[in-house]
Amino acid sequence: MWETIKEDVKAIRQRDPAVRSWAEAILCYPGLHALFFYRIAHFFYNIRLYLLARIISNIGRFFTGIEIHPGARIGKGIFIDHGMGVVVGETTEIGDNVTIYQGATLGGTGKEKGKRHPTIGNNVVISSGAKILGPFTVGDNSKIGAGSVVLKEVPPNCTVVGVPGRVVVKNNKRLKYTKSNNEIDLDQIKLPDPVFQELECLRKRVSELEKYIHKKEGDVNDEII
Repeated sequence: MWETIKEDVKAIRQRDPAVRSWAEAILCYPGLHALFFYRIAHFFYNIRLYLLARIISNIGRFFTGIEIHPGARIGKGIFIDHGMGVVVGETTEIGDNVTIYQGATLGGTGKEKGKRHPTIGNNVVISSGAKILGPFTVGDNSKIGAGSVVLKEVPPNCTVVGVPGRVVVKNNKRLKYTKSNNEIDLDQIKLPDPVFQELECLRKRVSELEKYIHKKEGDVNDEII
């Protein structure tokens, strides 16, 4: 457990340019505190002390504003930046070196039993306000754009934006994580806009049709003359 917490602290140092020291990372980051409460609660959850686990989880939510169900399975090197409003459901599975920004939700879509929350691969970035809802997988090295609502499977190495979420980049440069070199892409700005792209296609199509109509009208006028 302590090795995992150490990896979580290291993730803060590597991915947040605002942090200046190990002490600041340990004392001033609610995402790290929420993970600490979660890992204790998860231990008790695994030995079937469910009530105690939920109590510890609720204490963590009270102090951090981040709700992680003790039944979730979370890897190492997790960075929850700011974190207020983040929700992680009971059957969620999160891989290693995942970055989650404030307001993100990893939730379910109904009252069904069993697996009902998403599985997040390694090196995934979940941007601010993103909602990933349902028992599907988000592949390794993928990025979920801010405010996106993802309702279906995301292949590895993809970028998803929009409501509902659409894959707009596929097979982008693989983002491999090593202990010596963290190459996780945290850029949340330079993402394609699928709505703009569709509107631009429509604009070009309308322009082509207008030229065609003008040409035909000109041919008709020439025949009349």
